[in-house]
Amino acid sequence: MSEEQKKILEQQLWNIANTLRGKMNADEFRDYILGFIFYKYLAEKMEIFANSILKEDKIQFREIKEDTVEGSAYIDAIREEALETLGYFLKPSELFSEIAKRGNSDTNTFILEDLQKILTNIQLSTMGTQSEEDFDNLFEDMDLNSTKLGKTAEARNEIIVKVLLHLDEIDFQLNDTELDVLGDAYEYLIGQFASGAGKKAGEFYTPQEVSKILAKIVTTGKNRLKSVYDPTCGSGSLLLRVAREVKDVSNFYGQEMNRTTYNLARMNMILHGVHYRQFDIKQEDTLEHPQHLNDMPFEAIVANPPFSANWSANPLFLNDDRFSQYGKLAPSSKADFAFVQHMIYHLAENGTMAIVLPHGVLFRGAAELHIRKYLIEQKNYLDAVIGLPANIFYGTSIPTCIMVFKKCREKDDTILFIDASGEDSFVKEGNQNVLRHQDVEKIIATYRNRTAIEKYSYVATLDELKENDYNLNIPRY
Repeated sequence: MSEEQKKILEQQLWNIANTLRGKMNADEFRDYILGFIFYKYLAEKMEIFANSILKEDKIQFREIKEDTVEGSAYIDAIREEALETLGYFLKPSELFSEIAKRGNSDTNTFILEDLQKILTNIQLSTMGTQSEEDFDNLFEDMDLNSTKLGKTAEARNEIIVKVLLHLDEIDFQLNDTELDVLGDAYEYLIGQFASGAGKKAGEFYTPQEVSKILAKIVTTGKNRLKSVYDPTCGSGSLLLRVAREVKDVSNFYGQEMNRTTYNLARMNMILHGVHYRQFDIKQEDTLEHPQHLNDMPFEAIVANPPFSANWSANPLFLNDDRFSQYGKLAPSSKADFAFVQHMIYHLAENGTMAIVLPHGVLFRGAAELHIRKYLIEQKNYLDAVIGLPANIFYGTSIPTCIMVFKKCREKDDTILFIDASGEDSFVKEGNQNVLRHQDVEKIIATYRNRTAIEKYSYVATLDELKENDYNLNIPRY
């Protein structure tokens, strides 16, 4: 698919999304449009899979008559294989194009009830199977009876039919396994919604350029990863970005507190062709209730946690293996270092982690200074500090940085500082500052080669950090 075709597809999807724009705000109509795209994907995937099974019988899945004995036997056989391979099942009458066709018939068919039933049936088809948790309540944010879609059932039906018909005309080219047209388009839409969702955007979206930097850092020197983990995974984009940088990732792990965003992440994984057995996304507060202690350690860890979030800082955590060795907890009003400690605990000996944090973590005192000092002086885990431009994240203009940690740094007692916040390191687009391709490449090349460039990067010794009392403020170096 050419760049031009990709842009046309993105524009088509955004236009369809805008059908709902007048009805509700961005983060509400996001749930509907992304949910319908996901349903269309599942239906088309199901049909391709079923047709491949039926090839020898020279019949098509949608031609099967469900109410006949023969049809019923076919359905049962296909269901069994689909649940094993795809993790879910849809009947021919439940296919996306079939329901869209019904809504578009001359008889003005009312499809809302059928549609709601189909979405429920997708989830029910997984009950008692290995994929049950991955599909559990995936469509719960799509209330087709919501008055936000229209005051009357007829009005709601009309708008939904319109959306389905527009979507039905788009070819996602799922037969071409080399292409990830839909995955890319889905990512594009998530980005568009993030830019229109203000402060809420930070909950589920990391700008692509920042994702790229994190992904390239944690995959440096590697072609394959056994595991990648994101403790605050949002819509899952960061995990998927890491996968693009290597030939293969065996397993994806993530945790997300927000229920709607957790649903988005699972959809995003499936849409990008990640098999249900290869990902494990959990919904829960990462610091208070970590869900992947039995799956660790992880070879690559990436995160863009909520900046300076509140957490309990319960003194009991001083007995928790994640925090106990430091002797101090991150302050309750600033959980930044609690996330760092949590991630380091989950990191494999040969692993790399990269985390986006507010600049304050580099120089704030008290408990945070104590933790910083321990990580550098006692453990020598800090590998690099990268300063990013201000106003690069949706919903906040504060300057941020990336901190990179590794456990195996015995031979290296230097820390690389990169200042990518200068005016020649980004461009302004509307209200946002944006990193260009060359800006990202410069950061990565500098990180990988550990080069010192005047007014841009500096390789500091541990003694220099000690002289500065472990204040990591970038201009000092």
